[in-house]
Amino acid sequence: MTKSGTKSSVTSTGEKSRSPARSAGRSAGSSRSGGHDATSGRNTTIVSRDSPRRGKTDWARVDALTDEDIAKAVANDPDAVPIDIDWSDAVLVVPPRKKAISIRLDEDVLDFFKREGEGYQRRMNAVLRSYMQQKSKPKKRA
Repeated sequence: MTKSGTKSSVTSTGEKSRSPARSAGRSAGSSRSGGHDATSGRNTTIVSRDSPRRGKTDWARVDALTDEDIAKAVANDPDAVPIDIDWSDAVLVVPPRKKAISIRLDEDVLDFFKREGEGYQRRMNAVLRSYMQQKSKPKKRA
């Protein structure tokens, strides 16, 4: 005897199988019924990410260029801007850690910073940092 709500069926091996009655009559799978759609007739080519790709660069010509040829090409290229930035004195600046706080502000002050758009808290921090730096400077004697 079968339970209510299930349907018994015989599998290809002759064993009984129970499946929910509500799925009886529906086919399993994701294809819609009615056969295959028409195809373009072209084969699909799959290229592995690991396989080398052929470019259009003539590497023999590039290898044959002298330093003088390269310098001439750069000088004649309108998009090649000379880099004259001196990075020898560059210093890595690590921003200080932020700390989450709760602060009470005058409504008009908060509205002023929010009106400027996104990043209002960052701008408020910049104003406070500037104030702190000005106050931290040693006072000049007259």
